[in-house]
Amino acid sequence: MRITSLVLRNFRNYIDLSVEFPHNINIFIGKNAQGKTNLLEALYFGAMGRSHRTAVDYELIRWHQSAAMVEIAFIRQDVPQRLQFRLHATMPKEIILNGNVVKTREIIGRLNCVLFSPEDLWLIKGTPAVRRRFLDIEISQANPTYYYQLLQYNRILAQRNQLLKKIRDGEAAVDLLDSWDEQLAVVAAAIVAKRRQAVQKLAMLANLMHRRITANQENLAISYQLTAPETALPDAGSQQWYKNLLRHQRRDDIRRGSTGIGPHRDDLVLAVNGSNLRVYGSQGQQRTGVLALKLAELEFIKSEQKEYPVLLLDDVLSELDSQRQFHLLAFIKDRVQTFITTTDEREFPDKQIAKIYRVANGKITG
Repeated sequence: MRITSLVLRNFRNYIDLSVEFPHNINIFIGKNAQGKTNLLEALYFGAMGRSHRTAVDYELIRWHQSAAMVEIAFIRQDVPQRLQFRLHATMPKEIILNGNVVKTREIIGRLNCVLFSPEDLWLIKGTPAVRRRFLDIEISQANPTYYYQLLQYNRILAQRNQLLKKIRDGEAAVDLLDSWDEQLAVVAAAIVAKRRQAVQKLAMLANLMHRRITANQENLAISYQLTAPETALPDAGSQQWYKNLLRHQRRDDIRRGSTGIGPHRDDLVLAVNGSNLRVYGSQGQQRTGVLALKLAELEFIKSEQKEYPVLLLDDVLSELDSQRQFHLLAFIKDRVQTFITTTDEREFPDKQIAKIYRVANGKITG
């Protein structure tokens, strides 16, 4: 998979940009607040139909403008494709794929991207929500059906939570929960099944990467943790298991006005040589774990989609020591099309391996 060109109109601080990417590794060099991250944001937007920095599309539109446009040309399995996004300040965005208007869910898995930014160093020591998001994005790109199931689950969950509040306030009957519990259990079990399958493969790949980085000194283990009682039961995570737990916890759910069990509460547990990495890992071990996860994510998507995704490295090399930088750059060279932002070109002594772009005030030269 390769991105061949990017066109921006009134996107963030870019008035009018058109740039082609004939090289495998592309490096954007410039001072802070010049627009380097905005470029990666536009590419990520093409993959997921939303920004990784804001949930509000109109914030992507250049100040004092009413509309913006992002157009990405790419090659997927040797077939040229084109995505265009038209953003409007007062109406929903339009998405055009190869000349046809489509919905966001129809582009998931078309242009696959893996983003690695300094914030990802919180993958291990951050909240469970951060790890769930990482897992959901990874699986969605490899399996677009999973993305649809997530949307379905979140819709059912919101409806159930709304009903719980009404029951708590005496505005609805408790037995109305039966139908929502049935629907929630079906989708929850499907999501957990896909997550477990993905984690099993991801764990194998991440451990291989981790052992390479640590010269076979450490083993990384990843497991999926159901945030609910009785997880040791053989049918944990099944439809019937969820139905039983939802009924068992109704009183607590009604009191809180929210659903206390389900995929929206689960977590990933990472351990190095048997010790919980979040609790006992040093900062160096945690960073190695994150790097191994990201490299494993590339391999996971390739195993599912038969080609590597595009890699976006947003000023992350400055956060890694020389050993981790070496392993990352050695992995991507001649393998993964990569877009890198940095303020310090000294991080790339061998500039022949990449195309260098200079970024200043929303303009690119190179």
